[in-house]
Amino acid sequence: MTLESELAVYRQRITTDSYPMSISEIANLYKDGEIDIHPEFQRIFRWSDLQRTQLIESILLGIPLPSIFVAQSENGIWDVVDGVQRLSTIFQFMGILRDEEDDLVPPLVCGSAPFLSSLEGMTYEPTEGAKGALTRPQQLDFKRSRVDIKIIKRESDKRAKYDLFQRLNSLGSIATPQELRNCLLVSLSRTHFDWLQDIASSDAFQRVLNLPGRLIDEQYHLELALRFVTLRRLPEGRISSIGNIGDFLSGEILPFTEKSYSELRGEQEAFESCFTLLNAALGPDAMRKWNPDRDRTEGAFSSTAFEVLALGLGFYLPQGDFTVDQVRDARRGLWSDAQFSPGFATGMRADQRMKKTIPYGRRLFSA
Repeated sequence: MTLESELAVYRQRITTDSYPMSISEIANLYKDGEIDIHPEFQRIFRWSDLQRTQLIESILLGIPLPSIFVAQSENGIWDVVDGVQRLSTIFQFMGILRDEEDDLVPPLVCGSAPFLSSLEGMTYEPTEGAKGALTRPQQLDFKRSRVDIKIIKRESDKRAKYDLFQRLNSLGSIATPQELRNCLLVSLSRTHFDWLQDIASSDAFQRVLNLPGRLIDEQYHLELALRFVTLRRLPEGRISSIGNIGDFLSGEILPFTEKSYSELRGEQEAFESCFTLLNAALGPDAMRKWNPDRDRTEGAFSSTAFEVLALGLGFYLPQGDFTVDQVRDARRGLWSDAQFSPGFATGMRADQRMKKTIPYGRRLFSA
């Protein structure tokens, strides 16, 4: 296939439009519910006070802003693909930003600005505790500032939206790769994101993982839930070619959003059966290394334990019938095996480790 023929194919997959809009027009769309900036993203995209203040300063100085990318949904709503930080900052400054519970977020009070020293402590409208507010002419100038809007039209396919979101946001201010995957999920299918968040919040799963608060804040439990869903039935031939686990999981987001309701029900049954049993058998020690010489668990969360015990058990569920004694015996078998002695996987890439752990777990529970 030639470059020209490839261009012809891919250009048909994405239909776009572009035109400038005033901040006032965009704000009205937001207030009318016609543009979705995903309030749940506000916990994920972490702009500092300086970044937010610099944006407000740039608008007041008339400095052109980068384009905002939106995707038009089936119902005509504009779904923000790139520009969540900028729009959230603008709406918070104007006092119209709402959180996930649809409550108004406290208005943004500007911090120290690089050029406009008088901007520090200022708000858009008079606010208790603020040093001052923009004058009426300054407010009008702010609202009349224009932003270029790039629109991915509804006839564009889902893959195009996924690719664009990933390319535009992969170098953004997201703390962890899983947070980017969360954003991709929300953008592609809120239903599938809510489903993943729901299973990852289950008491049995949280207790079995026994993760520190820092990793929960970084959404690592959602990554582990996604690993379970995408890896538990993965053919062994594909396990050996996973490559970078982060890239693999990101690549699985789109196929995951295409799972039907019946497929999700089956996945949830397997998930709940697996972690309910692990919790009953091993509780919060399930994912920790067991020392057979001292007959006790040691250390923190072990990826090896997750891949062998959770994914090995999950491979046979929900149809399989296992007892707590079988799970305990499997853990003993894992940590008594010389190939998983202390130092195993130290410095080893995740995909290299999984070549051994996932097939081993399946064999462990097949006996």
